[in-house]
Amino acid sequence: MLLPDDPARAFMPYPPVEVPSAPSGPLAGLTFAAKDLFDVAGYPTGGGSPHVLAMSGVKSVSAPAVQLLLDAGARFVGKTHTDELAFSMNGRNAHYGTPVNGGAPDRIPGGSSSGSASAVSNRLCDVALGSDTGGSVRTPASHCGLFGIRPTHGRVSLDRTLALAPSFDTCGYFARDGATFTRVGEVLLGADSASLPDRPRVLLAADAFAMLETEVRGALAGVVQGIEATLGAAELVEAAAPTGFEPLYWAFRRLQGREAWEVDGAIIERFRLPLGPGVAERFAFAREVTDHEVAEARELRASLTARLDALLGTDAVLILPTMPDVAPSLTDSEASLDAYRNRAINILCLSGLAGTPQVTVPLATRLGAPLGLSLMGPRGSDLSLVRLAARVAEAVGRPEARAA
Repeated sequence: MLLPDDPARAFMPYPPVEVPSAPSGPLAGLTFAAKDLFDVAGYPTGGGSPHVLAMSGVKSVSAPAVQLLLDAGARFVGKTHTDELAFSMNGRNAHYGTPVNGGAPDRIPGGSSSGSASAVSNRLCDVALGSDTGGSVRTPASHCGLFGIRPTHGRVSLDRTLALAPSFDTCGYFARDGATFTRVGEVLLGADSASLPDRPRVLLAADAFAMLETEVRGALAGVVQGIEATLGAAELVEAAAPTGFEPLYWAFRRLQGREAWEVDGAIIERFRLPLGPGVAERFAFAREVTDHEVAEARELRASLTARLDALLGTDAVLILPTMPDVAPSLTDSEASLDAYRNRAINILCLSGLAGTPQVTVPLATRLGAPLGLSLMGPRGSDLSLVRLAARVAEAVGRPEARAA
């Protein structure tokens, strides 16, 4: 049932309904929440939009991802806020407000899985489901100091889940600690088709780190050294070669935009939806993407996918920054937030375009706020990547422990 108190403004204020879960199982004793894109029996699905909520009706069947956790013994506690139509990475919803970032309350939580990250980082539940299309789990996980995963595309079912851009949409989740992150992964992700070895080859995306400000690279340097001490020296690679990041950025934006308009364009035009700042501009861009731009973007996507598959093989992990910096301030302007989002997409688009799994680990801080570092693995290596991330976090240590 919904929590009686929600100081973080993380949850949708739906009337509470009991959602049965198994009395025992591998997740017994854990509480979880679900982003308001996932159907949960007894609740509507609002998608961060009053119009979508009005048309939803109460669902009679839960999404498979939700049901997996219930069947494993986890107890459902509520549906969490999402950015409007899931088309943002800030966590600010013009209709419903901004959930509190439990890792840095004066900063944005990140979106579009803002409520899920807020609920976990504020200890209102143990784990929460989110979706990641362009970074909507990885971003708030980094901003709020959490473990988070974008799985291999298609690894976790998105049936009975509102879409944004289907060839990019994935079901991820958040946890505060590596042990819980692993427990949930064993249920939600299932067995790997391509498990990583205990000591994988280590690659470092030199071109991605080069995009960071000097102070941000400095905040991550010790963590990278700790990973190398644990797993072995990293080989420097150019993850975005041969094109560099800018063409990949545009390929991602155009493909995501075309798919987002195909999913939501009809409702936007039919009801003249009063979209919030940023979301309105992104849908306006999406409407104008041309067939020629889509064709070029698909070619670039195929080329990047083949290159990353070859680079990772079956036994390598790629270290890369999750985000360009810590979360922006709650007082930053829309223009500043949009510029930060565009910088972030350059890094985040790699796994989105290639469909590879990426885990962000809460191993650094800067300016008193959390800063994640990511590990990308071969497609199908999700569970072993989760286990590796938990092992690395334990070996390297959380930032507060290193500072002590």
